[in-house]
Amino acid sequence: MYPVFKRELFSYLNSLMAYITIGVFLLACTLLLWFFPDTSILDYGYAEMNSFFSLVPFLFIFLIPALTMRSFAEERKEGTYVLLATRPISDWQIIVAKYLAAVILLLFALLPTLVYYYSIYQLGLPKGNIDTGAVIGSYLGLYLLGSAFTAIGIFASSLTKNQVIAFAISVFLCFFTFSGFESLSKLFELDKIGAILLILGISEHYQSMSRGVLDTRDLVYFLTFIALFLGLTKYMIGGRRW
Repeated sequence: MYPVFKRELFSYLNSLMAYITIGVFLLACTLLLWFFPDTSILDYGYAEMNSFFSLVPFLFIFLIPALTMRSFAEERKEGTYVLLATRPISDWQIIVAKYLAAVILLLFALLPTLVYYYSIYQLGLPKGNIDTGAVIGSYLGLYLLGSAFTAIGIFASSLTKNQVIAFAISVFLCFFTFSGFESLSKLFELDKIGAILLILGISEHYQSMSRGVLDTRDLVYFLTFIALFLGLTKYMIGGRRW
C-alpha cells in the first residue's frame, strides 16, 4: 500500500493544479477574514475565529472536489488503473492509499491558516485573549469535515472517467450532506423526522465540535461517514474488476 500512497502524494505535490487550488483557497480565506468588511475580524472587534470556521466549510465544498476529482477518474481514462489493479494489492489498500494522500494534502492546506490564530492571539486585548481550547476543537472539527468531504470526492471520482463530472458530483454531494439535511429538517421542524434529518447531516456535528465540545458521538459520526463512502467506493471499484 505504501508505494501507492507515496505515488499519490508525490503526484499531488508535483501537480500545478493542487498548488493553484490551495493558493486560491488561502487567498479566499485571507480576503474573507481580514479585508471584506462583512466578515473581517478587524471590523468585528472580537478576538475569535468564528467567522473563519463558518466560511471554510463552504470553501471546502469546492476545494476538496478539485483535489480529489482525478483520484480514479484520471487513472481510468488513461488506462493506468488496469496496471494498478493487476498488482498484488487489494482494492481496499488502493482506496485507503489514495484517501490518505488526499487528507495529508488537506492538512498541508490547513497548516498555513494557523497564522490567522497567531495574528489574532497577538492582536487581542490583552494579548492572548482568545479561547484556544475552542480553536483547537474547531480545527479538529474542520479537519474531520474535510476528511469526510475527501471520502465523498474519492467516491465521486470512482463513478466516472471524466474529472469534470466527478467534480460536479462531488460538489453536489458535499453541499447536500452539509446543508441539505439541515434544510430538509426545517420542513419537519415539529416532527421527529426533523430531528433525525438534523442528526444525519454533517453540519450539526461540525457545529458541535466548533463550539469546543469534543463529543465521542461526533467522532463516531465522522468515522462512520468516512467508512460509508470509502465502502461505496470499494463497491464501485470492485464491481468493475473483470
